[in-house]
Amino acid sequence: MPRKKERALDAYIGARVRMRRLMLNMSQEALSGKLGVTFQQVQKYEKGLNRISASRLFELAQALRVPIGYFYDGLDEVEPARPGNGVVDGLHDSPPVAPLMEFMSSGPGVELNQAFLRIDDDAIRRRLLAMVNDIARVTGTQKG
Repeated sequence: MPRKKERALDAYIGARVRMRRLMLNMSQEALSGKLGVTFQQVQKYEKGLNRISASRLFELAQALRVPIGYFYDGLDEVEPARPGNGVVDGLHDSPPVAPLMEFMSSGPGVELNQAFLRIDDDAIRRRLLAMVNDIARVTGTQKG
């Protein structure tokens, strides 16, 4: 796999680690304590600067209480194999972490999603979503 795609995958998995850690309201220090590494190492994992080994990914899944597949959820659909190399992967040469994933793994993104999920009334959720879409349309930031 070319190094550019390896970095993209490392950044994607790191963003998923960060998102789940924030969802659990867990600090980098707390996660690093569970893993037996420094919080700086957790930072490097989350930024995709350091690759996460298979055994460390297993430990992360346990510490964050998710199945290992969680870290790969949402990857692009698998693209066709390139002629001659037989390699099939789900990464493209796009930025390492898409803007949506970057927002979703940020503190405000996690907080917004958690608050939205606490709304039990589906009608209120739909009205809130309509309001946000209206604001986006008026401010000119909505795509579509």
